[in-house]
Amino acid sequence: MEQKGQTPKPPSIRMERTLAGPEARLVAGVDEAGRGPWAGPVVAAAVIFPDRKPPKGLNDSKLLSAERREELYLSIHAAGLVGIGIVSVEEIDRINILQATFIAMQIAVAALCDEPEIVLVDGNRCPALSQRAVPVIEGDRLCPSIAAASIIAKVTRDRLMCELASDFPGYHWHSNKGYGTPAHAEAITQFGVTCHHRQSFAPIRFALGRAAGTSVGAGLDVFAHSSPQDLL
Repeated sequence: MEQKGQTPKPPSIRMERTLAGPEARLVAGVDEAGRGPWAGPVVAAAVIFPDRKPPKGLNDSKLLSAERREELYLSIHAAGLVGIGIVSVEEIDRINILQATFIAMQIAVAALCDEPEIVLVDGNRCPALSQRAVPVIEGDRLCPSIAAASIIAKVTRDRLMCELASDFPGYHWHSNKGYGTPAHAEAITQFGVTCHHRQSFAPIRFALGRAAGTSVGAGLDVFAHSSPQDLL
């Protein structure tokens, strides 16, 4: 068990081999970014290191600075095979965020130029895949390929949200990346809900109901509680 303040061990290729099985040559790690935000798409990534030689410094994207993630993004593309899946706000609202996340993961795996023999998925559930899939709780802290996927997904989504922020500057998406911060809640109160907001999420439903003159559920202030760690 890690002691308070102790630096966590980096992901281990040995752990990845143990989970995948010694016979598996092409192992894909899968992770997502953007399940919790109020705005923007959900993004998933799949990464294979064919030579089992991941770049040094990989870890859960939330434990890394934005600058370090950008550096590793380039190193991962140089050393591995990468697939990305993006699912829109409209689809999130239509089928719910969990199912949209699974679809993003399916798209990411299908986008790989080589088909993996096994897929290691961060979390406790896996999408339906043609390959054998294994859920790995805190996989982004255990397996290099999952850690790499978490970085690719995070950097890709952050870049998308910065692009959207240039068209909607009042919502501070360049800094909050669509998460429910007090500044984001205040912007919705001032400017309203955009086409990039997830209308199936309770705070956005509330904002729409308030704009229509009805009361729907808890207020925006109740939901504007994302920790700084969520925004890393």
